[in-house]
Amino acid sequence: MGFQLPITIAEAVKDIQAQNLVLPAIQREFVWEDSQIIRLFDSILRGYPIGSFLSWKIDSATADGFRFYGFIRHYHEKDNPHCPVLDLPKDKTVIAVLDGQQRLTALNIGLRGYFAPRLKGGWWNNHKAFPETRLYLNVLSEAEENELGMRYDFRMLRAPATQPQDGSAYWFPVSRLFEVEDIADLMAEVAEHDLGNNKDASKMLGDMWKSIHNAGTLYFYEETDQDVEKVLDIFIRVNSGGTTLSYSDLLLSIATAQWSNRDARDAIHTLVDDLNAAGQGFRFSKDVVLKSGLVLIGVGDIGFKVKNFNHANMASLEKQWDTVSEALGVAVGLLADFGLSDATMTADSVLVPVAYYIHRRGLTNAYRTKPATAEDRRRVRSWVMRSLVKQGVWGSGLDTLLRELRDVIDADGAEGFPLEQLESRMAGRGKALTFSAEEIEDLLDAKYGSKRTFAILALLFPHVDTRNIHHVDHVYPHSLLGTRKLKAANLDKAESNRIGTLRDLLPNLELLEGPENIGKSAAPPLAWAESTYSGDGFNAYLTRNELPGLPADVSEFVEWFGRRRDALALRLARVLGVAADEDESVVAE
Repeated sequence: MGFQLPITIAEAVKDIQAQNLVLPAIQREFVWEDSQIIRLFDSILRGYPIGSFLSWKIDSATADGFRFYGFIRHYHEKDNPHCPVLDLPKDKTVIAVLDGQQRLTALNIGLRGYFAPRLKGGWWNNHKAFPETRLYLNVLSEAEENELGMRYDFRMLRAPATQPQDGSAYWFPVSRLFEVEDIADLMAEVAEHDLGNNKDASKMLGDMWKSIHNAGTLYFYEETDQDVEKVLDIFIRVNSGGTTLSYSDLLLSIATAQWSNRDARDAIHTLVDDLNAAGQGFRFSKDVVLKSGLVLIGVGDIGFKVKNFNHANMASLEKQWDTVSEALGVAVGLLADFGLSDATMTADSVLVPVAYYIHRRGLTNAYRTKPATAEDRRRVRSWVMRSLVKQGVWGSGLDTLLRELRDVIDADGAEGFPLEQLESRMAGRGKALTFSAEEIEDLLDAKYGSKRTFAILALLFPHVDTRNIHHVDHVYPHSLLGTRKLKAANLDKAESNRIGTLRDLLPNLELLEGPENIGKSAAPPLAWAESTYSGDGFNAYLTRNELPGLPADVSEFVEWFGRRRDALALRLARVLGVAADEDESVVAE
């Protein structure tokens, strides 16, 4: 093993393009954010070293027993987050990257592709939430003072970048610095952009071009030993720093090597993508799928350990993959029916025991809708929601909890969901799904936007058909309780501050179907309800949502808030089984 002669960035990217540099199955996915990409390019333009790289030169005979993947060029968080599988010639000597994948992928994206992460707050199923951005450099000025410590103004922008009319910036596509192979041609192109007379812009682009094409700055330390165990040990050691290497990434690679009739990596990634596309969208990781696989096939020790991913266990997982996948699909569909999604799931691990119950009974998607299974679904829903609302259930001791829940389902779940037995076993593990009066108080202070809030409302109002999209909605609209509106209502400062404190808390929240919520807009609650519901419908709406009347205007909000808080406290106590004496203390406080 030793250092090779340094190569240029352009040479490395061309090697990626020609599939001369590839990724072994043990590598994880691309996980960098756009800020990390632009910091890398800032370092390059500043002449900073960007670290060495470790590669493994694999003889064709050794390479024949492995799967290899290409580097991502066009990253799309939803539609294209995975490295492409390569079909390499059998007689090809492979150079596989063991350390440096994230940096090389960032170079490949910045110089040849685009980056499309989900916008903050964007809906997973909304394609517009994933705009394609490409790397640009502002050649007219350096970066303003920033937290990233960047000197140069690199940004990921939608192409083609909009040039400011005031001439404060000029965004030059960094990809052109790779595509143009002669600096004279680059300078001619710079002149075409009316930048030829700007010495600073020309120098900046010239320096960046030289950093890509002329400077041999990438040092590869190449391992040639064909001992796979030794190389695996090297890989683990060198990947102990930087962006955290999930142990499941390594285990996934082992599963990939163990399966004989399927591509484990492709099968697991495809399943993860399918699960996450259910309902309003989830964000399950391959960790959850791998953990579920160990639980569902009955492995005794379900910890993420190399010994548990042995040939026998992986052969069993491959053999049962279709039924495991189906059970997970039904389970996620059921969670979506409960109204859950990435925005409302406080713990992804709740999926595992639900999937095991479905797998154990051989249930299909028909279970989700059949009238005969309605009561069983209600029991599952009650357990799921309370486990998501109760803090500390899905934290420490997870593997032990999952094994014990599996044991209970094996013993008592043959004909129906063993709700009482599961709760009894959980209580024995110090994870009881019982609630105290103090915890009721905490639930009543749940805030709009918190993942836990949906589950609390779903428990409070089990009549809501969450198979339809429901929004967590303010009873008294947030927009009518803003600072300007309160000031216009001539409320004193203390009263305004009090309202501002209360407006986003649980007593001012309800579940409304999406279209109904949109139609409600920002109307005062009493006026909206009276115009929406006529006759008995109005009273039914109040009863259904535990509303002690509705405030006609903001002056009645605080008093109404207190009355609904008391009403919800009593209902929560009944739903969660708080004792009668505690029940009274909730309201008294």
